[in-house]
Amino acid sequence: MKLQKTSHNFTKIALIPLNTNLFNIVLLSFFLTIGFGELYSQDVKRKPMTIPSTLKNKKPETKVDSSKTYISSAIIEKDSIKIDTSKSKKVFLDGKVKYKAEKYAKIEQKKKRITLYNKAELYYQDIELKSGIIVMDYEKNEVYAGRIKDSTGSFTQYPSFKQGANIIEPDSIRFNFKTKKALIWNSRTEQGEFKVKAAITKKENDSVYFLKGARFTTSRDVDHPEYYFQTTKVKFIPGKKVVAGLTNLVIADVPTPLALPYAFIPMSKETSISGIILPSYNDSNSRGFSLQNGGYYFALTDNYDLTVTGDYYTNGSYGMRFESSYAKRYYYRGNLNFRFENLITSERGYPDYFKQKIYNIQWSHSRDTKANPNSSFSASVNLGSSKYFQQSINQVNIGSNLNNTLSSSVSYSKTFNSIPQVRMSLTATHSQNTQTQQIDMTLPTLQASVDRIFPFANNGGEKKGFFKNINLQYNLNARNSFTTTDVLFFKSEMFKNAKVGMEHSIPINTNFKIFKYFSATTSANYKEVWYLKTTKKGYDSNQSKVVDAEINRFDAYRTYSFSSSLGTTIYGTFNFGENKKIKSIRHVMRPSISHSYTPSFNKYFDTYATDASGENIKEYTRFENGIYGGPNNNYSNSIGFDLSNTFEAKVTDRDSTKTEAKKIMLLNNLNLSTGYDLNADGKTNLAWSAVRLSGGTQFFKEKMVVNFATTLDPYAIDNSGSRINVFNIDNGGSLFRMTSANMTINYSLSSSDGDENKNDNNQGKRNGGREDDLFGANTDIGSNRRSLFDDDKKNIVSEFFRSKLPWDMTFAYSITYGNNNREKSITGNSIMISANADLTPKWKTGISTGYDFVQKGVTFTQLRFERDLLSWRMDFNWQPFGDFANWSFFIGIKSGMLSDIKWDKRSTSNR
Repeated sequence: MKLQKTSHNFTKIALIPLNTNLFNIVLLSFFLTIGFGELYSQDVKRKPMTIPSTLKNKKPETKVDSSKTYISSAIIEKDSIKIDTSKSKKVFLDGKVKYKAEKYAKIEQKKKRITLYNKAELYYQDIELKSGIIVMDYEKNEVYAGRIKDSTGSFTQYPSFKQGANIIEPDSIRFNFKTKKALIWNSRTEQGEFKVKAAITKKENDSVYFLKGARFTTSRDVDHPEYYFQTTKVKFIPGKKVVAGLTNLVIADVPTPLALPYAFIPMSKETSISGIILPSYNDSNSRGFSLQNGGYYFALTDNYDLTVTGDYYTNGSYGMRFESSYAKRYYYRGNLNFRFENLITSERGYPDYFKQKIYNIQWSHSRDTKANPNSSFSASVNLGSSKYFQQSINQVNIGSNLNNTLSSSVSYSKTFNSIPQVRMSLTATHSQNTQTQQIDMTLPTLQASVDRIFPFANNGGEKKGFFKNINLQYNLNARNSFTTTDVLFFKSEMFKNAKVGMEHSIPINTNFKIFKYFSATTSANYKEVWYLKTTKKGYDSNQSKVVDAEINRFDAYRTYSFSSSLGTTIYGTFNFGENKKIKSIRHVMRPSISHSYTPSFNKYFDTYATDASGENIKEYTRFENGIYGGPNNNYSNSIGFDLSNTFEAKVTDRDSTKTEAKKIMLLNNLNLSTGYDLNADGKTNLAWSAVRLSGGTQFFKEKMVVNFATTLDPYAIDNSGSRINVFNIDNGGSLFRMTSANMTINYSLSSSDGDENKNDNNQGKRNGGREDDLFGANTDIGSNRRSLFDDDKKNIVSEFFRSKLPWDMTFAYSITYGNNNREKSITGNSIMISANADLTPKWKTGISTGYDFVQKGVTFTQLRFERDLLSWRMDFNWQPFGDFANWSFFIGIKSGMLSDIKWDKRSTSNR
């Protein structure tokens, strides 16, 4: 491209293809920076533009080839100018304007207008405008954008107006660059979960919009939503709030009688904002009418929040819940729940009147390993009233109702990178039986260990042989333990019965090879136990019984023991031929023999009289009530036999393209163990212990897991059921007497090969129940928006005619045989099944049930139904019979911003 020199001072405007050189593009950017019309600089003023006579007859508009994409370019002739000291006029644009179009860009100098057609784009400061057609009037400082029609006559290429983080997609828009005001027709925008559409929108400035004929919805399709809120006048501040006049709820284009005279909707850019949680209405035959789950959500900071909710019944029952989640990226995350309920059944004065207070505390905390690789802190707490999950008025939680144990653990550990390395941990644990209401707690447990030391091996050298492999280490375990009940939990009586102790141990080990194929190990262990409290027994003639007196002083005992073992591994392969379907079977056996010896420590034993005569004497140790128990009075000298087996097969792969044989596991394990007491006297102690046989395998691509076990006793029993020193075969029986046996089968299958359709019951596991839904899906009425079918993993709606409908099933079978006293009976025989399926792309159903063949009755049964209503969700949950028979119904909007628009109803269980 050449510059044309003339005698006049003017600027030529031309259009160039995108493939022009970089110099022309730089000139174009410079022109757009200055603006259109008369050209000014800060210090120099150009003369008004005059049209030369040679160009007067030419039309001022330029058409271009529609086959190329064009951008604007400016060529400025360099000539002599005069210096004008007068103040320069301000250009109407404060920045560069960039634009392009696919079909053509037309510049009309007379009308001072630029027209962009087909996939037009315009960029100015923080404004991005894309549309089918864009018309820019640089005399009025305005731009207009609209749709265009395609070959079928349908409108396409709707405008997209973006300023900062706000995006508006209207039918057409008119915008003024100078005032920043705009007039928008049929605008569409998204604010968080909300989608907003308005017939006419007036943009007052960068932060205020006025809308007329607006609708708000969380539906995916803003043009044809299944529901929306219709209002006539709206003041809209993006990212902050919406203030509307009369607002009416419209469902399926049918106005409902639900309306508000005015509405205020927060539109914070933050992930969560504080707000009121509206309660739901319910009623109960035993407690009256109620308002449940009302409260307030506090979005305290970006790192933690707090939800406070409560229930109130007209008979005086009430409940409070505090739930908080917290997290700091790369450091830690967790949540804390505290729930308290004051329950009143019936009315005062009636025979069935009952009052109780129950509570539950749950805390989960995990620390990111990136925060500090040498230390960690974790917590998993689930403690409270033993009857909380059975009596709570706000939960239908069958999986937790049937669980008998609540457990907790809070642990801190640290590693000191010294030589040798030292590890230390501090742990608090809690175990609670919900049936007996007994609570066992350690507060705390201190554990420390020093890494292994090899005194006879060089640093970094090989550790081969008996002496070089000798190693020792030091272990410390200190505990402060309590045993109490629900009633005395964290009361003074609980701490009076504390047991304190400390155990030190120094194990010395070595290992070596014998004849290359046998692995031998030998070890000695020294243990020392410290107590602050011991027991002294004696007969009290005043009370006429044996009493235990506590001695509050430091005392200790020391023990030692020896053990050794010898084992090997035997491999056997049975080949059937390369052309066979089963090519070979591999059998791996690991036999081992062990010996253990512990001497008698009778020096720590004393005697006491059991009656007033003093003739009946018994032995005891003053350490027997200690937390680690006491030393052994009888020496132990025994031999153990163990044999483990695995069976694996090589088979021809069904995939003919694969050349390697496929390996499948026939038996994961088949173990046999027994022992022989070298110190047996044949009376109180019998020489041979019972044989324990156990095994397990998997079928159907490891989806079915089968485990079995049995106990075989070589000795006979007398009429009272006690073992006698006579072999069962010598007593007219078989070689072994089966005393017990059990088998379990677990089978999980689904419509897909993976586990994406499997329902995880994480809250049930946290409460102490099962992690699957064999005992039903855990339902917290306070958070009814969570799907019963775990939609977080299955948020893609199945397509009815293009793919299979998802389904999954979990099957569990258990049978137990008992013959400890010749009863020969099936003590347990039950089956449990849980199944979930999509009947249609939007209908889901599930069932959990079972049958007990011993008790001859149906076990817990739950039916689940759910309907996906696009922006809404409806579900029905029903336990038809049993102690926990109840039902619940819910329908509400899925969006968390509109979580209070719901209707839920449930019955009370027969508890």
